[in-house]
Amino acid sequence: QVQLVESGGGSVQAGGSLRLSCAASGFTYRPYCMGWFRQAPGKEREGVAAICSDGRTSAADSVKDRFTISKDNAKNTLYLQMDSLKPEDTAMYYCAATLAGYVRRPLVSGYYDYWGQGTQVTVSS
Repeated sequence: QVQLVESGGGSVQAGGSLRLSCAASGFTYRPYCMGWFRQAPGKEREGVAAICSDGRTSAADSVKDRFTISKDNAKNTLYLQMDSLKPEDTAMYYCAATLAGYVRRPLVSGYYDYWGQGTQVTVSS
């Protein structure tokens, strides 16, 4: 059974840092892309960052200079290092994975088949 389990969320002040982790298990084949998405109350889910097996990484313009996505294949774990956090980064953060053969736009949630339960990130001013 496929599982994605996020951890590392919490409450921080603006300017602080957090590192999210997503432990993946149960995959017969390594996911083609894995990504982080977030959803704030009253807003649509948006792609934050993604990393694919072909070496591509993608990040939303709003986080490009502050967040870094990485993956440890030996540990089957996806990470999101978040620095210089802003109050507008407050959201539930979700890990997602897709087995699709090719993903043209890795920050689009519709490509992803598997989702974690989410971890809350709250940034206060």
